[in-house]
Amino acid sequence: MAGQMSKLKLHGFNNLTKTLSFNIYDVCYAVTPEQREAYIEYIDEAYNAERLTQILTDVTNIIGANILNIAHQDYDPQGASVTILVSEEPIVAEELSNSEAPGPLPESVVGHLDKSHITVHTYPESHPEGGISTFRADIDVSTCGRISPLKALNYLIHKFESDIVVMDYRVRGFTRDTKGKKHFIDHKISSIQNFIAHDTKEKFQMIDVNVYQENIFHTKMMLKEYDLANYLFGVKPEELTGKEIKAINTQLKREMAEIFYGRNLRRGL
Repeated sequence: MAGQMSKLKLHGFNNLTKTLSFNIYDVCYAVTPEQREAYIEYIDEAYNAERLTQILTDVTNIIGANILNIAHQDYDPQGASVTILVSEEPIVAEELSNSEAPGPLPESVVGHLDKSHITVHTYPESHPEGGISTFRADIDVSTCGRISPLKALNYLIHKFESDIVVMDYRVRGFTRDTKGKKHFIDHKISSIQNFIAHDTKEKFQMIDVNVYQENIFHTKMMLKEYDLANYLFGVKPEELTGKEIKAINTQLKREMAEIFYGRNLRRGL
């Protein structure tokens, strides 16, 4: 029988649960079965469990956490998952920041939390006929404490080169102050966009759907412009005819729009 795990001491306990769900999509054109397989293999290697573990470790540093446990797994034929259980790291109150501003890139610890988990799952896939392949990564950062996981958002967006990003943020529960008054949120937020760096926002088309009275915030981003050469796998633009380039651009733009708007579009759009 396994020994009983000792209880973890919590510091400055706060009952609010804050969850950031972050979904990124990468789109590629790979017309032959061999090219599609090569793309999936490339993505599967570039975002394997080891690299994803390092990315999530950086996230824990940004939000000021201690790693308690890591579980990671690569899957056959493709995909990977990582789950990290973390606890708060004792830092002085002056370092706490829930300001409505972009978080840092991973060179300093600026956060604090009581207990949390961070997960990532990847989903490479390809269209059976159309030449389109996609890669999706789902990342969840859930904290119970004073710091918001939104401070990790700026780093995550910079770490993944994405065509579409879909983000959901929600604050659940309540905490009480010393006089017994309930607080259903403990930091100012009007939009997830305010936690994203200006240079990133310049590159993306962005829309919000927020339910302020429920502390639910939703933001979607789609790349405004792209270089076709970065989307071709196994072929170069100069090897294609003008007609082929036009058709591929139509397919790529359609794929991105359908992911961004969450529905299939009519042909000809």
